[in-house]
Amino acid sequence: MNKQWSMFGLALLLLVIITIILLGFMVSLTNPVSWTLIVVLALVPYIHKRMVANRFVEWHDSYSVGIEAIDNDHKKLLNLINQLQTAAHYQTDPQYEREAFDALVDYTKTHFKREEELMEANGYPTYAAHKGEHEAMIAQVNEILQRYQAKPHETIEEAVQFLKKWLVGHINGTDQGYSQFLRDKGVR
Repeated sequence: MNKQWSMFGLALLLLVIITIILLGFMVSLTNPVSWTLIVVLALVPYIHKRMVANRFVEWHDSYSVGIEAIDNDHKKLLNLINQLQTAAHYQTDPQYEREAFDALVDYTKTHFKREEELMEANGYPTYAAHKGEHEAMIAQVNEILQRYQAKPHETIEEAVQFLKKWLVGHINGTDQGYSQFLRDKGVR
């Protein structure tokens, strides 16, 4: 949903609840509808916070590949995705959105290079296939980036969802595959 409409909808909901509470108290101070809506009004920030929190991705120990530098990269990438999610969800300056997107893309390339260097230096048998996954992901991100440049508001949420899904899937999939091999080679 468009950022402006989302915030407008929340503000309108709060306004309607407050109006009904006030009208109910005008009828009677013991009006149960007003008291019920006060409880609902008190819960709105909590409910909103819970709904928004689900949009952000958290680091879980199960994501660890057991190699400190790679785990730190993954944590930073999740943080950068969350920054982009913030830009997608909240009203932010378009420059913040663009900087968040660029920082994520740049650091992803840095991370991929680090992974590839470790795999190549240690003779990882499916290095070429893993590098191919990285190249395909960068190509997809570049396509999303082009669409974002043409229509930022329509594509930023799509970009965030793609990046979250891809990164978590990649960490839990092929990254877990190379981690034991590299740890057996003494990489920590």
